[in-house]
Amino acid sequence: MKQSDLCCSHEGLHEDALASVKSAFDSPETFGELAGFYKVFGDGTRVRILCALMISELCVCDLAELLEMSQSAISHQLRVLKQAKLVKNRRDGKTIFYSLADSHIQTIICQGMEHIKE
Repeated sequence: MKQSDLCCSHEGLHEDALASVKSAFDSPETFGELAGFYKVFGDGTRVRILCALMISELCVCDLAELLEMSQSAISHQLRVLKQAKLVKNRRDGKTIFYSLADSHIQTIICQGMEHIKE
C-alpha cells in the first residue's frame, strides 16, 4: 500500500459525518480504560485461565495443575484478572474458587476465538 492510498483527496471536511461521530464519541479517559481492559487479554496465561474458568470454577491449585505453572504465578495472574473485574471469587471453607465475573467475559472470548478461526 502506498502512502498516497492512505491520504484523503477530498477538499475540505465531511461535516455531517464528523458531527455525528463527535456527538457519539466518548472521552479520552474512557478510551484509555477500554485500552487497559483489552491489555489484560494481551497475556496468553491470563487468556488460558479465562478459558478454563468458562468451563468450570477452579481454585489456584486446579489452575496451577492445568496450566503446569506454580501456584504463585497463577495467583499473580488471578490478581490482575480480579483487578480488571474479569474474575470473581468465592470462599468454601479454606478454599477460594474463581469464576468469570459475568457473561460478558465469555462473550468477548468466544467472539475473539470465532474471529481468529475464520
